[in-house]
Amino acid sequence: MKSILLTLALLISCSVAAQENLDLNYYLPQNVTYNTNIPTPKEVIGHEVGEWHVTHDKLMFYMQTLAQKSDRITIETRGKTFEGRPILLLTVTSPSNHLNIEKIRQDHIALTENGASSLPTNSMPIVVYQGFSIHGNEPSGANAGLAYAYYLAAAQGPEIDNLLNNMVILMDPSFNPDGLQRFAYWANTNKSINLVADNNEREYHEVWPGGRTNHYWFDMNRDWLPVQLPESRARIKSFHKWLPNILTDHHEMGTNSTFFFQPGEPTRVHPLTPKMNQELTAEIGKYHAKALDKIGSLYYSEENYDDYYYGKGSTFPDVNGSIGILFEQGSSRGHIQETENGLLTFPFTIRNQFTTALSTIEAAKNMREKILNYQRDFYKNVRAEAAKSRTKSIVFGDNKDGAKAWHLAEILKRQKIKFNELANDVAIGGKKYKKGNSYVVPMNQKNHRLIKAMFEKRTTFSDSLFYDISAWTFPLAFNVDYSEQSSMTNAGAEITNFEPLSGNVSGKSSYAYLFEWNEYYTPKALNKIVEKGLRAKVAKSPFSLEGKQYDYGTIMVPVQNQELNADDLYTFLKDVANESMLKIISVGTGLTKGIDLGSNDFDPIKKQKVAILVGNGIRSYDAGEIWHLFDTRYNMQLTKLDVAYLSNVDLNKYTDLIIPSSWGGGLSKKYAEKIKEWVKEGGTLIGYRSVAEWLNKNEVIKLKFKKDTLVAKNISFAEKGDFNGAQVTGGAIFEAKLDLSHPINYGYKNDRLAMFRNSNVYIEADKNSYNNPIQYTNSPLLSGYISEENLELLKNSVPFQVKRVGKGRVIVFTDNTNFRAFWYGTNKLLMNAIFFGKMM
Repeated sequence: MKSILLTLALLISCSVAAQENLDLNYYLPQNVTYNTNIPTPKEVIGHEVGEWHVTHDKLMFYMQTLAQKSDRITIETRGKTFEGRPILLLTVTSPSNHLNIEKIRQDHIALTENGASSLPTNSMPIVVYQGFSIHGNEPSGANAGLAYAYYLAAAQGPEIDNLLNNMVILMDPSFNPDGLQRFAYWANTNKSINLVADNNEREYHEVWPGGRTNHYWFDMNRDWLPVQLPESRARIKSFHKWLPNILTDHHEMGTNSTFFFQPGEPTRVHPLTPKMNQELTAEIGKYHAKALDKIGSLYYSEENYDDYYYGKGSTFPDVNGSIGILFEQGSSRGHIQETENGLLTFPFTIRNQFTTALSTIEAAKNMREKILNYQRDFYKNVRAEAAKSRTKSIVFGDNKDGAKAWHLAEILKRQKIKFNELANDVAIGGKKYKKGNSYVVPMNQKNHRLIKAMFEKRTTFSDSLFYDISAWTFPLAFNVDYSEQSSMTNAGAEITNFEPLSGNVSGKSSYAYLFEWNEYYTPKALNKIVEKGLRAKVAKSPFSLEGKQYDYGTIMVPVQNQELNADDLYTFLKDVANESMLKIISVGTGLTKGIDLGSNDFDPIKKQKVAILVGNGIRSYDAGEIWHLFDTRYNMQLTKLDVAYLSNVDLNKYTDLIIPSSWGGGLSKKYAEKIKEWVKEGGTLIGYRSVAEWLNKNEVIKLKFKKDTLVAKNISFAEKGDFNGAQVTGGAIFEAKLDLSHPINYGYKNDRLAMFRNSNVYIEADKNSYNNPIQYTNSPLLSGYISEENLELLKNSVPFQVKRVGKGRVIVFTDNTNFRAFWYGTNKLLMNAIFFGKMM
């Protein structure tokens, strides 16, 4: 035992000594001279690469300095993060190419257009996009970017000159500035002079929510396709501007792992990805293997990671004629840590990332013409597919909700997919499409395959294991009607000037104003009205007035006895309508066909004060999605209560408390009684996913769950992992039927709703049908993978239940209604629970 400890002590001493003597030569290729006019990272940021974790401000400052000092580099700021940090992009190529950069870009894009066969790929530069550390607490990539940018700017000789003459490198030094800054602060403030490798050291155990995510706790490596975040929007704009041939995405994985590079698991490649894509990825992989062999680093490929979900950085390029490559480095999660493979130092992780950044451009240089030809052939084949497709167009929209359809069209616009206006109001297959609220997507266009990836439904798969979700059908996510058409008959003009929707008030009223609850931004409007201190009521029954039919959930704002006079109320509501993209109708009478406006079937809406539970034990992704929804979509205040001090919080300040899904051991039992007493006094508790089981266990609500009784038979030990993995519902889409008269469903016009599910929590339906306002159908699978056993449990189960407890309500959802900010179609369920919970 003593000898083992002595050896470990010697290793740590050697590693610490290596850190103390660390210099840039540890990373850089040998036998290369460097331009002394180009400053090293240490000369600018004050420490050697890998000595400390670089903060984003220092990273930015160094990149700006290189752009000033080097004629090989230009830099641009493409936007700002939620926390105001610049989103940078470096363009690196030879000085002569910089003088002609726009012509190079246009010629490169021309390679993907009609007539590309005449373009000489033998003389065209290849374009490589290299991005680092989209997860902020996977910092070796961004820190490697310091050394890599220095190499590109300062290396001298015919080899680098030849490379830059034939290549344009787009370097994204930090995919996630906010997360990188957060983690660098953590690692640096916990670093000791005498580095501690003990896994129990605080340095390697970040506090909740950690540095992985951006400001609103989103995993940005899932947002390449939905593009809901500013960082994503910046990089997608750059991607489509250049259509790079290769895109690399530098990540980290578990500390006891080595190094991974793609291709990944061969059976988990999306069918829309060409076989040649994977063959080229494997050929590029040989360059990584050779480079890592040279420095003695262990690695693996074709395991664990897949190429299925197109919302990831390493997979999104594959459906766009590019080659996406994922790198995963075993993480030191700080400066030095004990692992199964010996001591893992931060500089060592940086060196592997630096080495594979170099091997990428080495492969690109040597495979340049082959990869350029692949890109040209990809789009040639896509055009042929589009011409042969029996589906000529897709119509989508919602005749009662223009905003959801507009936001889906907004994504198409960001992804460079062309779409047209609807020529006229039309009914297709029993669904009504309204001009102005609907769009037509021609299938015969350049991004035909990307359209298929976004709109298709898929329920059969070659593998039952998924690294991420297995379905993301966008019209289902947005809960819009859509129809595949064999012609372009319904298409109007192409929309080239895509303007935001506007709202209005039909006129000034001395009696009342009405708006239906169908539009996406009605919660934003209602919140602004009640925050102003105005009275508003919600209709519990349909009615018709002055020739217009109003549905369940219609909001009525009376003119008399308000805080504002009639003129000021009209002016205020015009602002509300415009900000919420909403049409508000003025009416001159309360006499209707159905319930009159003075009926007791109009319930008053109270001002809501909502809190959400966050902190250790809560899934930060789920909490962040809710925070983002309130803060950026509906302009509603949301108080974040940390479980660490929940015991001291007076919950009576709040009308609603949201508990997102929990992980691990979940929430402590001690909170259950406090929350239950608050509910009894009139509070509304809203729990998500696994919280339903916690609430039931702690007798806050009584529920009956359907449980899996599957037993593994004829399964070997080696097959155990795959057997268990096949029972995971990682993310698929299912159909539920709605009772439109129930307040939880106010604002929905169809009695069927696509629900996103990534849990195996199944609640049995209540014996009284009116208590099951949302219930899965008997054939619920719409798109994605679910095991046969879990599908049986899901059938006719309920993803929503509400129970009265004392004066209050307990509401549970088994599914995530706010998934990754692009599941617009179910966001209103949460808003209904908040505004109408007392009516349930």
